[in-house]
Amino acid sequence: MASPLVFITGASSGIGQALALHYARAGWRLALVVRKEFETKTWLDACQISGDSYRIYVADVAHTDAIVAAGEAAIAAQGLPDVVIANAGISVGMDTAVRSDLQVMADTFATNNIGMAATFQPFVAPMTERGHGTLVGVASVAGIRGLPGHGAYCASKAAAISYCESLRGELRSAGVKVVTLLPGYVDTPLTRANRYPMPFLMQPDEFARQAARAIQKSSPFCVIPWQMGWVARILRVLPVAWFDRLLSGRPRKHRRDEH
Repeated sequence: MASPLVFITGASSGIGQALALHYARAGWRLALVVRKEFETKTWLDACQISGDSYRIYVADVAHTDAIVAAGEAAIAAQGLPDVVIANAGISVGMDTAVRSDLQVMADTFATNNIGMAATFQPFVAPMTERGHGTLVGVASVAGIRGLPGHGAYCASKAAAISYCESLRGELRSAGVKVVTLLPGYVDTPLTRANRYPMPFLMQPDEFARQAARAIQKSSPFCVIPWQMGWVARILRVLPVAWFDRLLSGRPRKHRRDEH
C-alpha cells in the first residue's frame, strides 16, 4: 500500500517547511505548494528527502484559480491526500488612517482566508465520498482578540477560526475531520522582525511535532504551545478595560513601508 499523503501550502519556509520535514521523516509522501520551486527542491535535497516521495506545485495561495488547480493536480498525480494543511499566511502591520493600508487588509484576507477555503475546496467532495480525511486550518492565537497595529492579521485569523468551525460542523457527518491549529509565537521569518515581546517562543520543529500529534488525534481546536492556551483563555475572558490597559503602549507590527 502507498504511504499516506499530506498536502501542505506555504511549504517553502517556517511552519510549513517544518511540517513537511516532520511528515517526510515519519514516512509520509508530500504534496508541497510553494512559490519558489528551485529553493524548495534544494532544501529537500539537502534534507535527503527522496524525490520519489514528493511533488512540488507552484502556486500563489492568494490566486484562487492557481491554488485550486494545484489541489486538483495533486489528486491527479498522487491520489487523494489523507491530510490537507492550509498553512500559507501573511502578517503585515496595518494603520487604518493610511489609505494604502486598505490594500494590506485585502491582501491578507486573500491569502489567509480566501486562500484557505480555496486550498480545501478541491478535496471536500472527494474526501466526503471516500468517507474520511482531515482538513487542517492554521490560524493563530492572534485571532482570539485584536492587537494594536495588527488589525488585518487578527481579523483574518479570527475569521479563519470561525470558518474552520463552520466547516467542521458541515463535514462532521461525512467522516471528514477539520482541525484548527492556533500557533503562539514560532521562530520563523514571519516573526523575527517583531518589535515586541514574544512569550513562549518555540522552534518550528517542536511546533511541527505537536501539530502533527494534534492532527493525528483530530483535535478540533488546538493552541500550541500549551502555555499559550492559557494565555488564550485569559484573553477571552479579560474585561475590555483591563485588556486595553494591558496593551497600552505596546509596539505595533511593522507596516510594509517600515523597516
